[in-house]
Amino acid sequence: MYKLFRVAVLSFALLFSIANTAFCGHETWNQVVDEMSAIADEAYNKYAAGDKKASKASVDHAYFGYYEKLGFEKTVMAYISGERAAKVEYQFSFIKKAINAGKPKQEVKAALDKLVSFLREDANALDGKKESAAGVFGASFLIIAREGFEAIIIVGAIIAYLRRSGNKDKTRAVYGGALIALGASVVMAFILNRLSSLSGANQEIVEGVTMLIAVLVLFYVSNWMVSKAGADAWGDYIKSKVQGSITKGGLFSLAFAAFLAVFREGAETILFYQALIANTSVYFNMVWAGLAAGCVALVIIYILINFLSIKLPLKPFFLGTSVLLFIMSISFTGSGIKELQEGNVISVTPVSWIRSVDILGIYPTLETLIPQLFLLALTIVLFAVHIRKMKKTQKIAVKTA
Repeated sequence: MYKLFRVAVLSFALLFSIANTAFCGHETWNQVVDEMSAIADEAYNKYAAGDKKASKASVDHAYFGYYEKLGFEKTVMAYISGERAAKVEYQFSFIKKAINAGKPKQEVKAALDKLVSFLREDANALDGKKESAAGVFGASFLIIAREGFEAIIIVGAIIAYLRRSGNKDKTRAVYGGALIALGASVVMAFILNRLSSLSGANQEIVEGVTMLIAVLVLFYVSNWMVSKAGADAWGDYIKSKVQGSITKGGLFSLAFAAFLAVFREGAETILFYQALIANTSVYFNMVWAGLAAGCVALVIIYILINFLSIKLPLKPFFLGTSVLLFIMSISFTGSGIKELQEGNVISVTPVSWIRSVDILGIYPTLETLIPQLFLLALTIVLFAVHIRKMKKTQKIAVKTA
């Protein structure tokens, strides 16, 4: 675990040394919004002139060239909320959908005006906040705690699972996957930074595809884990089955799951810190202090996971670990599809009565909700099947004994 922490610190240090300045000549967020507002006017004028393609391109320029590239999105997430950032991001998508559908000019104009009002509100909130040591520390701490929580939960659960199943010697492969992911995160963050200047959609597509691959791996691993769960009285039987399965290739899946979790969270976390540093002029040391405190908090969470895994009976632990990874796969499904929506790969159909819950990957669109509901239903069915098999195995074992 120490090596993991050390590589994380070195990775962030490397990224910080190549970080770009987010504001790029803008002194306030209101100045950024002024330029975005002008681009929104251009988008409307192009649409009114009948050029839908050029109008949509202007909206993309406002999003990828300003909201994302200048760190506006990540600053909103750090200092306001992830839900607010998601609301603004989807407003961009709603505008592009209205343009593609050929909606009346007044409707497109109203959507653009609503977007600018959102941006202005956020700019006023951000510009109105005086930089303070506590504020910078808090933002830094929340970034690493929020983004690292998902990764540490997944890695911790897999490590605890290997230890409880009598495979402590195989934890090195999982740690190795996490370490490789940390290094890959730095490389990917650097690449995404360069790609954003060419096509901002590339970043969203890469992140979205990575998340959806992680969904498949996590779903497989969680299903594999629950299939090995059984009654406490048959712990030796369970351990032997798990051991056999791991030696047949299951270990790669576990290590790959750890890699994807850390890789996805690592690259995004680095980009968050890049934006935070660019917006910090006085209390730069508080960024490092918040990062260190957040890393300590994640280590504590990791230790607690392993401690609780020792205390819990085998069957509830195996089932609980599987449920946790199922939940993570459902969360990643929503987040991955949202990234592809922002990259203009998947359409957006709003659901007005649903609110965004960023930490759970829940967003107010049919495209994100339907796959999540399908995955949830499939999870329930699989759990029911596995539990029925467990009961049959118990009865057979009792009769045999």
